[in-house]
Amino acid sequence: MEQHAPTRTAVRPPQIPAPARRTRISQGVRDSFSAGLGIFPLGIALGLLIVQAGLPWWLAPALSLAAFAGSLELLLVGMLAAVTPLTAVALTVLVVNFRHVFYAFSFPLHLVRHPVAKAYAVYAMIDEVYAVNASLPEDERSAPRLLAMQIACEAYWVGGGLVGVALGSFLPAPVHGLEFALCALFTVLTLDAFRSREELPSLLIAASSVTVALVLTPGMAMFTALLLFVGLLLVRHAVTARDTAEETAHA
Repeated sequence: MEQHAPTRTAVRPPQIPAPARRTRISQGVRDSFSAGLGIFPLGIALGLLIVQAGLPWWLAPALSLAAFAGSLELLLVGMLAAVTPLTAVALTVLVVNFRHVFYAFSFPLHLVRHPVAKAYAVYAMIDEVYAVNASLPEDERSAPRLLAMQIACEAYWVGGGLVGVALGSFLPAPVHGLEFALCALFTVLTLDAFRSREELPSLLIAASSVTVALVLTPGMAMFTALLLFVGLLLVRHAVTARDTAEETAHA
């Protein structure tokens, strides 16, 4: 008798039922509220800075959609207004956004199956989304929840920029100090992540890295602090793994 080779059936990831998907989407939108309280004012600050620098209003949504990196966009406005050389702009982008390389090590991109959705998740992987997602338990993370949070955060940023442009066209004098919302937002997110994870050693390592970076390299403190932080975390991981192996051997 003629034998036929068994056909292989493609294994598809389990589909999330529609009601559960809607629930997770609503959870993602709710997750974005705490970050949105800082993202929206920052977007307003971006729009105001663009108008006050004499740049065209459409630069606010264009930058927000092309880059979607709050701290970088605020820096780029001043660099564009000063006609900074392209090499300096490229170096600034590398230094400021280099931290996203380290985010990728623990960001749950494996949850997102669709290639287009995965590409958007990479594009929209900002500090606030990373921090809020890191505070969630592993069993509560999902692709719909993550993507909904990212889309909502981008809506806050783009919408805030448009509001800032509108306000800037009516205000008679420039507004100063709104950029402090970025520092305040990161502080709140750090405290929230610490409260949920109770990782005092990591918090102390981060504080030490920032302190050393500010003293040794104040001009590029963020880049230096990130390298020190990752290096110290690797040392801590190696020490913890060695202690665990020794305890297992003696058990």
